[in-house]
Amino acid sequence: MVKKTDTSSDETKAETHFSETVKESAQQIWLAGLGAFSKAQQEGGKVFDTLVKEGTAMQRKTQAVAEEKMAEASSKWTSVTSDIQAKAGSQWDKLEGIFEARVAKALTNLRVASADEVEALKARVDVLSQKLHRSSRTSAAKADAGAATKAARPATRRSAPRSSDDE
Repeated sequence: MVKKTDTSSDETKAETHFSETVKESAQQIWLAGLGAFSKAQQEGGKVFDTLVKEGTAMQRKTQAVAEEKMAEASSKWTSVTSDIQAKAGSQWDKLEGIFEARVAKALTNLRVASADEVEALKARVDVLSQKLHRSSRTSAAKADAGAATKAARPATRRSAPRSSDDE
């Protein structure tokens, strides 16, 4: 049993030594903290001002970088959207052409006149109308002239002396 007592006293001594070491370390850490706090109070204003200046400079730098990145992104987005618009416009033009061709074909199959054919017919109708108008004026003038001639003949007969041959 003596041996057990010797072992426990060695363990107790080691525990005591460890405990004292921990207390000393904790005391040193505490004192270091107090020293740092004291130093911060003494130089706090200077450190604070320095930190504000550095923070302001950092904010300006990051803001400039952010604005640059936004400009790049905006430029890329504009480029992409204009490409998409160009492609979409091209596709719409193709679709419109196909649609117009199919409508024209359907109208041709239904024997509906095209706009050019209608315009040509209008021009022909205008020419014929002008000819008809001129012709009707000429006919009216001839009719008026004929009526005037007939009216003038009987007047001439009346004014002329009657001979016995006329009867």
